[in-house]
Amino acid sequence: MTLHRTRIKICGLTREQDLHAAIDAGADAVGFVFYGPSPRYIAPEVAGQLLAGLPAFVTSVGLFVNATAEEVAGVLQAAPVSFLQFHGDETLEHCVAIARAVRRPFLRAIRVKSDTTAADLLEYERVYRASGPWFAGLLLDAFIDGYGGGGKVFDWSLIPKELAPRVVLSGGLSEQNVTEAVAGLRPYAVDVSSGVEASKGIKDAARIRAFVAGVRAADATPQ
Repeated sequence: MTLHRTRIKICGLTREQDLHAAIDAGADAVGFVFYGPSPRYIAPEVAGQLLAGLPAFVTSVGLFVNATAEEVAGVLQAAPVSFLQFHGDETLEHCVAIARAVRRPFLRAIRVKSDTTAADLLEYERVYRASGPWFAGLLLDAFIDGYGGGGKVFDWSLIPKELAPRVVLSGGLSEQNVTEAVAGLRPYAVDVSSGVEASKGIKDAARIRAFVAGVRAADATPQ
């Protein structure tokens, strides 16, 4: 019997009480959105204050959309997150150049469309992994107009079984469906934002706890 501990990221945090709720519930990573048009945007200076209270071994992630290297570097001066998450239309070369410039590993968000195939996803990972040591993994999200936080689920059956253990699953996850998602796919990690909110940018501590409990329930199911 093999049991896997799925990593959990709570994204779109904007308030100190929400950060503590995520940490207290057992989140492995916390995410901050540095994309101005997002309702979950947080100013780098505010994020920096939250990061100052982050305990050891909880990973911090900064989400960027079509930012320049200079913009990312400026954010990191105030909010030195450990990982970058590129969620826009960045090219592979753009992602690698920024990661190298600021010396941070990066996750690449792939917005899965209805015509995306399993072969497409495997090729994405192959090309990005071949780009060098700064690439940390793919985050799979649903395609929407705009960038992230849409609360939409995509067809999980598109994810190849050989790829699932290496990806971060996102897109429309909530306490209602995360147990099914984790038990069926066994992704390396899950990422939730809108699924644990009381309103956009404001988290609900009870929903965070229920989400984490749902993941752990799936983890307790033998593979």
